[in-house]
Amino acid sequence: METSRPSCAMFLLLAFFLAIFAQGLQAKINFREKEKQILDQILGPGRYDARIRPSGINGTDDAPTLVRVNLFLRSISKIDDYKMEYSVQLTFREQWLDERLKFNNQGGRLKYLTLTEANRVWMPDLFFSNEKEGHFHNIIMPNVYIRIFPNGNVLYSIRISLTLSCPMNLKLYPLDKQTCSLRMASYGWTTDDLVFLWKEGDPVQVVKNLHLPRFTLEKFLTDYCNSKTNTGEYSCLKVDLLFKREFSYYLIQIYIPCCMLVIVSWVSFWLDQGAVPARVSLGVTTLLTMATQSSGINASLPPVSYTKAIDVWTGVCLTFVFGALLEFALVNYASRSDMHRENMKKSRREMEAAASLDAASDLLDTDSNATFAMMRQCEIHLNPPRKNCCLLWMSKFPTRSKRIDVISRITFPLVFALFNLAYWSTYLFRDEDEEK
Repeated sequence: METSRPSCAMFLLLAFFLAIFAQGLQAKINFREKEKQILDQILGPGRYDARIRPSGINGTDDAPTLVRVNLFLRSISKIDDYKMEYSVQLTFREQWLDERLKFNNQGGRLKYLTLTEANRVWMPDLFFSNEKEGHFHNIIMPNVYIRIFPNGNVLYSIRISLTLSCPMNLKLYPLDKQTCSLRMASYGWTTDDLVFLWKEGDPVQVVKNLHLPRFTLEKFLTDYCNSKTNTGEYSCLKVDLLFKREFSYYLIQIYIPCCMLVIVSWVSFWLDQGAVPARVSLGVTTLLTMATQSSGINASLPPVSYTKAIDVWTGVCLTFVFGALLEFALVNYASRSDMHRENMKKSRREMEAAASLDAASDLLDTDSNATFAMMRQCEIHLNPPRKNCCLLWMSKFPTRSKRIDVISRITFPLVFALFNLAYWSTYLFRDEDEEK
């Protein structure tokens, strides 16, 4: 009898806990059943028509339905300069009040109802006006939900990927900033029936670790862009994304190689003027390499009707390389002229030497005045007029071809340095108003 009492107490305690668990399970089943009943009550046949838009402010039918929008930018995969477009993945949310969907929250136990079928309730006819391509995400399940709150508020959330057009001004490429917009508008409802508003507070959020290979997102601005057409005025929202191009990539891939090619073309100024094969090969090789570099740069850009900053740089660098090749042609021509002139001088000196022998015999018969005049002439030749420092320095190089090389060694680097000063001061310190 004593051993049966503890076992009986344990049995009663276990039965008590099982009863409590069964009651809680039954309550949960009844609660889920209550959700089903509420959904059937507010969305049942003949009770709710998804074709009719909700009432406006204070339940008036004359006022437009207000839809508040907010975005969460998950990623920006690419910004294509050639096609002038960019791809973005975002979570798009809309929220509006539909008083027909009010329900009893069961004493605060039922916070909201969740739907996965958008066609069960009225939806705003929003579309992305600058969209080129877009798709929903359906892995593993469709990334979309609709929450209905007890007061009739409806929250619609969906994850989508879009490819959007982004008209670009490439005049300052690659030292430019680009503004790409995301525009959302109503397709069929005019502002008399539907108005889109940005959600108060923080309507656009961007993921913290957003990384772009050749751009930096500096800032973003939200604004309204209502449009008027022949059929009425339509509500429109837009967010402007300001991207700054990362210059370090272009400095390493374009500007430094072009500078090196220009400097290499100047090596021919230091080669002997008689080394024709070496100088021609160097000039032609640098010219072809520079032309290939320019064509490769333009292949990744759209054919626009204006001159870009990169066009100015590559054009001037190509001109310097071509000028170095033309300089050798001028040197070669001057070298042949110097050789011809040297032969003429040699023949003239031989003729003057023969003539001086004949004049020496006649000099003894001349009078003293003639002798004095001749001595004066010799003094003039022995004491020529003084030259300035530049002419004195150039006199160290007797041939014109050598002088051309020496002048080019100084002129080409100096002019290229002045060009760099003008180029970088023009494009780096240009005001933002001028960029537009």
